[in-house]
Amino acid sequence: MSIKKMKQEELESLSYKDLTYLLLEEKKKKMNTADIFKEIVKILNLSEATFNNKIGDFYTSLTTDKRFVLLEDGKWDLRSRHTSDKIMKTNIDEDDELDEIKTEEIDNVKEDEDNYDDVDDDEDYEETDDELKDLVVIDEDELELEQ
Repeated sequence: MSIKKMKQEELESLSYKDLTYLLLEEKKKKMNTADIFKEIVKILNLSEATFNNKIGDFYTSLTTDKRFVLLEDGKWDLRSRHTSDKIMKTNIDEDDELDEIKTEEIDNVKEDEDNYDDVDDDEDYEETDDELKDLVVIDEDELELEQ
């Protein structure tokens, strides 16, 4: 059903995500977050303050809804309009990139471990003993007397 043909009461009973779905389906074009939410605010006769206060939550709700996909150009579209091959290909590319990063991190950790082997553990321990020699243990009763 077209948004224009719906009664105001029906529109107000829909969630922002449902209205977004109807807008994207009806307009048959991709839209950015702000433009979608401006349309929703206009349709529901909401204030500009509502727009400013809720646009962050609106964006978050779109990211968690599987009906929508955020494209590289920063615009939202219906997931049903996009093949799963494109989505999968993007995920594979990201995974390959992550594997490269993990490999680099592992190499860095190995280098750090090699450098750590050069440190003499006994020297560090002796320094700690010197720092602790002036410490005094205070009993709880003594602490209460001081206060």
